[in-house]
Amino acid sequence: MNIANPIYDVVFKNLMSNARVAKFIIGTILEETVTDIDFNPQETTYKRDSWDTGPFSPLAIFRLDFVATIKTASGEYKKVLVEIQKTRKNMDVYRFRNYLGENYRKLDEVVTDSGKKNVALPIVTIYFLGFTLAVDAIAIKVNRQYKNMITGEIIEKKDDFIERLTHDCYLVQIPRIEGKLQSRLEKLLSLFEQKYFIDDTGIVKEYNYAVDDDDIRSITDMLHFACTDPASRKEIEAEREAIRVYNVGIEQQTEELNEQIELQKKAIEEKEKTIEEKEKTIEELAKEKLDLANENLALIDELRRMKQQLGMAE
Repeated sequence: MNIANPIYDVVFKNLMSNARVAKFIIGTILEETVTDIDFNPQETTYKRDSWDTGPFSPLAIFRLDFVATIKTASGEYKKVLVEIQKTRKNMDVYRFRNYLGENYRKLDEVVTDSGKKNVALPIVTIYFLGFTLAVDAIAIKVNRQYKNMITGEIIEKKDDFIERLTHDCYLVQIPRIEGKLQSRLEKLLSLFEQKYFIDDTGIVKEYNYAVDDDDIRSITDMLHFACTDPASRKEIEAEREAIRVYNVGIEQQTEELNEQIELQKKAIEEKEKTIEEKEKTIEELAKEKLDLANENLALIDELRRMKQQLGMAE
């Protein structure tokens, strides 16, 4: 079966807009049963007006920051932030921190038996990374642990105050995904495996693994539709082209910056060379003056000796 590459924002948005699929993806990664979900995709478009690229001028890069309020089987409410980051850029950490800070500031609406109320929910972050980290693992869970600092004892009891000020983090390194389907998580992640593409665009790939899970089957059906539906395919291709042009622009800016750095480096080297030459000239002049002073002192000493000799002769 051919399926669309789910790392594209327009594809991932469609997946996460489906309540059943969103519950499955989030629940599988968090290793919890999600009984209820209320989501609101936060779409952000970045525009760069300086690049003239035909239909993509001004260039618009679409990205998706997915936010969901979930309720687990234990009755606990959480806010989940899900994001796919395809490439590593210098400002990623700053943007992640800024986005995380914005969500910490927001109150969340929760519907309970007593009605709606605004609360500060505990936050969980899930990052799908299109690049690798120093940690050699496909999926990483960074979870918190309560520890008594006096006794060293691990504290099992949780507290709302602590939960709302700290958060667990889950990271998936997409390039490290291999076609292993031993667990439910591995079956889910196999959909993101970046192999077996039908061409060099990286948009459509063959998914030939056996599907024995109804939730996985629902996702593969959606991804198959995305790669065969002309409208969906057009959106994916537009996003890919926008990303390509964006990366070209970044490369051009990097080259221009490197050229400026090289020019500045040469200018600094020339100034340093001029300074060295001037310092050398000053040193030579100082040496000449010192040699001349020494010669004068020697001459004065010689004249004194001659005067002494003349006085003794008289």
